[in-house]
Amino acid sequence: MIEITEVLEYKDDVLNTINLLLVQLSKSAPALSEQHLREIIESPASKLLIASKDGKLVGSLTLVVFRIPTGVRAWIEDVVVNFDYRGEGIGQALVSEAVRIAQVCGARTVDLTSRPDRHAANQLYRKAGFAQRDTNVYRFGNPESGPQ
Repeated sequence: MIEITEVLEYKDDVLNTINLLLVQLSKSAPALSEQHLREIIESPASKLLIASKDGKLVGSLTLVVFRIPTGVRAWIEDVVVNFDYRGEGIGQALVSEAVRIAQVCGARTVDLTSRPDRHAANQLYRKAGFAQRDTNVYRFGNPESGPQ
């Protein structure tokens, strides 16, 4: 059985699992520190969701909910499921719970991005009801902060 929960307090096993998952998500992402994980958990804007299967942490997602002049919006970032558990509905469960939480928070929209070469992820998002937008995504990176 898949269980999706929001991380509400710091735990070493969550930090360790998130760092193992980050390597599977991005080769350039630095390891998350205890302080950074605590900042994510304590932020009123971010919600860190984790997926468990048979008592083992196997996936995560970050939902950010924020108010702007046009209303409450939400953004999903860093969706990742352990390689050994992909194709079992865990990503779908994470995304569905994130959308549910965003709606409870009053979000008018929920956005996310995914690289075109992540075929399974893009298929999952379409299946979950997301529509691809005709938009340009721009990024400004601070050269001092490392790889973008």
